[in-house]
Amino acid sequence: MQVEILPFKSSYLKGALNVWNEVVLEGKAFPQTEVLNEKTGYDFFMAQSFSGVAVEKTTNEVVGVYILHPNNVGRCSHICNASYAVKLELRGNRIGKMLVTDCIEKARELSFRILQFNAVVASNKRALALYESLGFIRLGIPPGGFLNKDNVYEDIIPHYLIL
Repeated sequence: MQVEILPFKSSYLKGALNVWNEVVLEGKAFPQTEVLNEKTGYDFFMAQSFSGVAVEKTTNEVVGVYILHPNNVGRCSHICNASYAVKLELRGNRIGKMLVTDCIEKARELSFRILQFNAVVASNKRALALYESLGFIRLGIPPGGFLNKDNVYEDIIPHYLIL
């Protein structure tokens, strides 16, 4: 499989929505509870500082997506935040690493100084291992900071990386 990360554009909308909504419906990683439709999804991806898609080169299929945006406003707007989604059946193929490394470079290009993740769910072992391998620093463990789809509270582990 040959994958490249490209800027989001409308022709990738349906594929990006499928990947994003799959994670929302799983209810194990994203704080969102509502899926995006074509209107809300297009507006959502376009409202970010950058939205990237992982596209399989031979099929042009969207296999992953990420969003990058300021984590806060004003005096804290130099800190960015991101979210990543990889198509369920393709997880474990290093697509997530491609998304995160591309995001780090894009954040630098956009003059952000810190990339911060507010709520990495403790059971998301692949993400935790990836972030650690890329040099992210854990900030602590807010207990019960995430409500899973099955109504069980789970710890979150915020992280940051100085860009």
